Amino acid sequence: MLRWIRQQLGFDPPHQSDTRTIYIANRFPQNGHYIPQKFAENRIISSKYTVWNFIPKNLFEQFRRVANFYFLIIFLVQLMIDTPTSPITSGLPLFFVITVTAIKQGYEDWLRHKADNEVNGAPVYVVRSGGLVKTRSKNIRVGDIVRVAKDETFPVDLVLLSSDRVDGSCHVTTASLDGETNLKTHVAVPETAVLQSVANLDTLVAVIECQQPEADLYRFVGRITISHQIEEIVRPLGPESLLLRGARLKNTKEIFGVAVYTGMETKMALNYKSKSQKRSAVEKSMNSFLIIYLIILLFEAVLSTILKYAWQAEEKWDEPWYDQKTEHERNSSKILRFISDFLAFLVLYNFIIPISLYVTVEMQKFLGSFFIGWDLDLYHEETNQRAQVNTSDLNEELGQVEYVFTDKTGTLTENEMQFRECSINGIKYQEINGKLVPEGLTEDSPDGIRLSLMKEEELFLKAVCLCHTVHISADQTDGIGDGHWRANGIVSQLEYYASSPDEKALVEAASRVGVVFTGTNGEGMEVKSLGKPERFKLLHVLEFDPNRRRMSVIVESPSGEKLLFTKGAESSILPHSRGGEIDKTRIHVDEFALKGLRTLCVAYRRFTAEEYQEIDRRLHEARTALQQREERLADVFNFIEKDLELLGATGVEDKLQDKVQETIEALRLAGIKVWVLTGDKHETAVSVSLSCGHFHRTMNILELVQHKSDSTCAEQLRQLARRIKDDHVIQHGLVVDGTSLSLALREHEKLFMEVCRNCSAVLCCRMAPLQKAKVVRLLKTSPEKPITLAIGDGANDVSMIQEAHVGIGIMGKEGRQAVRNSDYAIARFKFLSKLLLVHGHFYYIRIATLVQYFFYKNVCFITPQFLYQFFCLFSQQTLYDSVYLTLYNISFTSLPILMYSLFEQHVHPHVLQSKPTLYRDIRKNALLGFKPFLYWTILGFSHAFVFFYGSYLLMGEDTSLLGNGQMFGNWTFGTLVFTVMVITVTVKMALETHFWTWINHFVTWGSIVFYFLFSLFYGGIIWPFLHTQDMYFVFVQLLSSGSVWFAIIIIVVTCLFLDVVKKVLCRHLQPTSTEKAQLTETGSGINCLDSMCCFSDGETACASVRRMLERLMGRCSPTRVSRSWSSSDPYYTNDRSILTLSTMDSPTC
Repeated sequence: MLRWIRQQLGFDPPHQSDTRTIYIANRFPQNGHYIPQKFAENRIISSKYTVWNFIPKNLFEQFRRVANFYFLIIFLVQLMIDTPTSPITSGLPLFFVITVTAIKQGYEDWLRHKADNEVNGAPVYVVRSGGLVKTRSKNIRVGDIVRVAKDETFPVDLVLLSSDRVDGSCHVTTASLDGETNLKTHVAVPETAVLQSVANLDTLVAVIECQQPEADLYRFVGRITISHQIEEIVRPLGPESLLLRGARLKNTKEIFGVAVYTGMETKMALNYKSKSQKRSAVEKSMNSFLIIYLIILLFEAVLSTILKYAWQAEEKWDEPWYDQKTEHERNSSKILRFISDFLAFLVLYNFIIPISLYVTVEMQKFLGSFFIGWDLDLYHEETNQRAQVNTSDLNEELGQVEYVFTDKTGTLTENEMQFRECSINGIKYQEINGKLVPEGLTEDSPDGIRLSLMKEEELFLKAVCLCHTVHISADQTDGIGDGHWRANGIVSQLEYYASSPDEKALVEAASRVGVVFTGTNGEGMEVKSLGKPERFKLLHVLEFDPNRRRMSVIVESPSGEKLLFTKGAESSILPHSRGGEIDKTRIHVDEFALKGLRTLCVAYRRFTAEEYQEIDRRLHEARTALQQREERLADVFNFIEKDLELLGATGVEDKLQDKVQETIEALRLAGIKVWVLTGDKHETAVSVSLSCGHFHRTMNILELVQHKSDSTCAEQLRQLARRIKDDHVIQHGLVVDGTSLSLALREHEKLFMEVCRNCSAVLCCRMAPLQKAKVVRLLKTSPEKPITLAIGDGANDVSMIQEAHVGIGIMGKEGRQAVRNSDYAIARFKFLSKLLLVHGHFYYIRIATLVQYFFYKNVCFITPQFLYQFFCLFSQQTLYDSVYLTLYNISFTSLPILMYSLFEQHVHPHVLQSKPTLYRDIRKNALLGFKPFLYWTILGFSHAFVFFYGSYLLMGEDTSLLGNGQMFGNWTFGTLVFTVMVITVTVKMALETHFWTWINHFVTWGSIVFYFLFSLFYGGIIWPFLHTQDMYFVFVQLLSSGSVWFAIIIIVVTCLFLDVVKKVLCRHLQPTSTEKAQLTETGSGINCLDSMCCFSDGETACASVRRMLERLMGRCSPTRVSRSWSSSDPYYTNDRSILTLSTMDSPTC
C-alpha cells in the first residue's frame, strides 16, 4: 500500500540495480534467501489526472491564471473587511468559472481514462498452471509466458521463446513504433524454439538477466540461462529476440514469449512524453494584459486613497456634521485605516479585471470546437471518420503555426507501393493488365501481345524474384497447387511480406507478368516462370547497408551455375557495371525520378567454380572474424559486387495520400516551414520528399548523414553554412539522419539551428521517437519561440505530438495511440490546410477580438466609477447600482461578443483557402501585440471620459431636465452613464462584426432591448427582499426626459464617429492584404463580405459611412450585399463546410 501511495505521488525510487532478473513463469528459487524484485504493473496511462489528485492539481492549474488568483484575493478581502460591495459579487463568478473549467477539463480527461481502460482491459492469453488462461492485459506480470496470435499486437515487451516455425522465427511489423512498414524477423534461442506447445513450455526452467528499461527501441542486452537436465546452458539475447509492445505479429500463426518489461516501463511507453498542460499564446497574452490592468487598478486605488486623506486634511471634510465618527473610529490606527481604505477602493475598482473573460473564453473554445467536427470538408467518406477535437484549449493556436513537423509513413503516404515502369536491356516497359508492354505500344497492338518472355526479360524478372527478403504468408507456404493457377499460367494472388515495401511491390509485379516467387524450402528458393517451376539454391545473402546502398544474393541455378543478383540505387550499381545498356538505363532512371518514382537498378554476374570457391572462403573468414568484422565484410562485398552485367531498372511509386503536394505548397505559401521526421531509411525518405513536393527538383539538397564523430559533424555543418551563404539566391533543403542529429545537438546546436533556419525544407530520417520530440523542443526553445505543430499516425509520433504546441493525430492504419494523445485528429493529411488556413485563422481572429473587446468594455465600465470619486470626496460611494454591477458582464454585454466569437468570418472561407498568404497577416500573435492592446485601452478610457463628462455636462449642477422642475439625483446620473455605456459598447461590437447571421442580429439588438426592459421592470416594482430600493422609478423618470434621449444619441455618436473615421481612413490609406481580399476579389470585386465598414473600388469614404449608418438604422440587410465570383475564381463546389452559413444563394456562386 505504501509503495502504491508513493507511485501515485511520483516518489517511487528508481531501480537500484542496473539489471533485472526474471524467472520464467515466475518459478522463484525455493530457498528462503531470495527476495523478488518489484516490477511495474502492465497499465498504460495517458491521462493527466487521477481521482486523488484531480481537485488539488486542477485548482493549482486554474489559480495560475492571474484573474482567478486576483479574484480569490478580492473575495477574501471582502470577507475580512467592510467593503462597498458584497463578497457575492466576486465569489459567485469565481466559483462559476472554476467549476465550469474543472468540469470541462475533467470530462476531457475522463475520455482519456476511457481509452486507457480499453487498452488495459484487452483480452490476452497467459500460460499458467500448465494451461492457457484468458486474462486482461493489465494483469500480465513480468515473468509470465504470453501467447500472441497472428495479426495481434504485443501487449508487453516479450523475449521470444518459440513460434509455430521449427526454427523459432517470426515476423513482425513495427510501423506504429518507428514508422517502418517492412517486416522484421525475430528468432528464439534454439533450446526454447523447440518448445512449441503449452505442455512443453510448462516444463521450462530458465532465468533471464537483462538491462533495466530504456527508451532506445533498437538496443537490448541480456542473456538466458536454461536448466537442461543437470547442466545450465547460457545464450545471449539481443534486439532480435525482443518483441516490443505495440508491434504486430505477421506471417506467423502464433508465438510464445516471456514478459520482461510491462506497463509504463515498456519501450513504447518510455518513448511517450508525460502529458503536460498546453497553454496557447493567446492565454499568455491575456495574463500579460491582466498584469498591466492590475497595475492600473493598484495605481487608481493608491491614488484614490491618497487623495481621500489629502481631502480630509481639512477638518470640515474629515468629520462633517452629517457623518460624525464613533469613538472607536477616532482611536483606531491611521495605518490600519489607510490599509482598509486602500482595500475598499481595490474592491470598488476590481471590475476592471474581467473574470467573466475566462468564462466566455472557455465557452467560446468549447462550443467553437464543434465546428471542426461538423465541417464536412474534414469528413472522410471512405473510412466514415470526422475530425475530432480532444483539447479545445488550443483552437486559436491553429492560426499561429510557424513550423509543421510531420511523420512520413501513414501520414504523407498510404503505406502502399505500386510498380509503374521498368527498363530492361535499354527498353522501357509498362505493366498493362498483367503484361509487360514496351513503351509506345498498347495491349491491343499486334506487337504488344506475347505469350512468352524474351531471354533478357525473363532473366530480369528472375533477378527481381530472387534478390529480396520477401516471405509468403504461412497459410500459403505449403505449395502452390494446380487450383492456384489461371488458364494463362499466371499464379493467383499470393500474400507477400517483405523487409522493404519496394521489394514487395516488385515481387508482386513479377508474379502478375508471369514470373512468380512461390516461397522458400530450406535453402531453396522456388520460382515459376509462366507455370514452369524452377528451384534455385540460396548460397549467400549480402545484406543491404547504407554505405553500399545495394543488396545481393548468390544462388545456384537448376543447371548448377553460380549467379550473383544485385539491386540497389543507380549510384551504387552503374559505376560497378561493365556490360549492358548502361547509358540508356541511366537516361531511363532519370526519367523515372522526374516522375517521382523510386528507382532501383538490377544487375547480375556469373561466377566460375574457382571464383566462387574464393568468394565462399573470403565470406566465411569475414563472417567468423571477432575483430573488425564490419570492415572485413565490406571489403569482401566490394570484391564480389564488381564487373556486373546491367539488366535494367525499376520505377515504383510510393502512393501518396490525396492532395499531399497541394497541402504542403499551401502551407509553404502561408509562411509555414514543413519538416519531415521519419524513422525510415535515407533513400526512401528523400524519394518521398521529392514526390510529395516537400523537396523541389530545383532545390539544392544538402546532406548531414552517416557521421560518427563530433569533429566530422561540426566540419560538415560549417561547410553547409558556407554553401548556404554563398548560394543564398536558391532554395536549400537539408537531409539529416538520427546519428548525425545526436552529434549536432550535443555540441553544435546553434550552428545546426542556423543551417536549418536558412533551409526551406528539412528532412530528418532514421529518427527514434524521443529524437523527434527533441527536434520539436529545439525549435520551441529557440530565441524566436515559434509556434510548432506535429502530425503523425503511430505510437512513434506520440512524443513529438505531445511536445509540440499543437499535436494532430492521423486516424491511420497503425492503431489509435497518436489519436488518443493528440489535441486534434483528422483522417487525412490534406485536411491540415483547411484546419489551419480557415479554422485556425477564424479562431484566432475571433478570440483576439474577444480578449481586446473584453478589456475595452471593462475599462469603459469602471473608469467612470473612478472619475465619480472626485465628486464624492472619495467616500467610496458607488456610481452604479449593485444589480447593474453584477449583470453588466453576465447579461447586458455578454452575448454579442460570444456570438461574434463563434460565427465571425471576416473573409470568406474560400478566399482563405485560395490565398494562403493571408495566414501571414495574423502570425506572431499580431492582433494581440502591444499596439492593438494600446489602441483598445486608449479607446476604452476615451469612451469612458465621454460617457461621464458628457452626462455631467448635460445634467450640470443645477439643471432640471423634467417639466416639473425636479432635479435628478446621483442614481439617475449613474443610470444615464450606464445606459450610454451599454449602448455604445454593444454598437461597437456591431461595428467589428463582418459576418451577420440572424443570431448576431438577435443578440446584438436584443441585448439593448433587454437592458431597457429589465431596467423598467427592476425599477418599476418595490422588491420586498431588497434592503434598499435606490432604483425605484429612477429609470422611468430618466426616460421621461426628451433631453436625456437626445443626450444618449449625441454621446453614442460622438464616441463611435472617430472610430468609424479611423477605420475608413486606414482601409483607404494602408489596407492590409486581408482587407484587400475583403474589398476586391475580381474585376467587379466582392462588394462587401457582410461588413459594415468595407467598400468597393471607386466608392467614396462618404458612401461607406452612409451605408454603415444605414445598417445602424436597420435599413440595410445582408441579403442586399452583393457577392460576385467570376468563373476563374477558386470556388470549391464540394465545400460543405458549416462555416459557409452565409446569406448568399448558391446560384450567385
